[in-house]
Amino acid sequence: MTELYFPYGEAEISYLRKKDKKLAALIDHVGIVKRPINPDPFSSLVDSIVSQQISTKAAATVSAKLLTLCGEMTPQKLYALSQQEIQSCGMSMQKAGYIKNIATAAVSKIVDFDNLYQQTDKEIIESLTTIKGVGVWTVEMLLIFSLLRPNVVSYGDLIIRRSIMQLYRHKELPKERFLRYAKRYAPYGSVASLYLWAMAAL
Repeated sequence: MTELYFPYGEAEISYLRKKDKKLAALIDHVGIVKRPINPDPFSSLVDSIVSQQISTKAAATVSAKLLTLCGEMTPQKLYALSQQEIQSCGMSMQKAGYIKNIATAAVSKIVDFDNLYQQTDKEIIESLTTIKGVGVWTVEMLLIFSLLRPNVVSYGDLIIRRSIMQLYRHKELPKERFLRYAKRYAPYGSVASLYLWAMAAL
């Protein structure tokens, strides 16, 4: 299966270069960033819970076991599993409970995953954070890497905050200052985020 990446191009890069010289230098240094996406919000949200606080390799192993157990990563298939069965794929019972909560919310239509594409970023955050175990940061990652929203810069992301502090030589980053940068990057905050993450790996 062909891997899909977050889509952006010269228009977004040119805009960000003009808005911020330091970000422009970072963009020139890094080049094009390829970050994989998952256009299915339900399985993307499940994967994000699986991958919390474990390595990428370990998360891939757990996700593969869960997919084998389900046969297909759908709300109905996951809902049919017990919390113990989900946990047996190699995760904590707490994580298994969170995943079960997501499946329950989807099956009962407490959250309409099929309709997320029509909702605003704010509406999606408000809707999904009603599910126990799903926080704002997790939803913000879903907005970028599943729903392909163009303007997300997460204050809850420690790497993003550290990269901003390093790039602009700040010893601290109050939320008001962070929001000024996020406003500067708009309407292409998600692309700026890709470069701020990439900076941490340099």
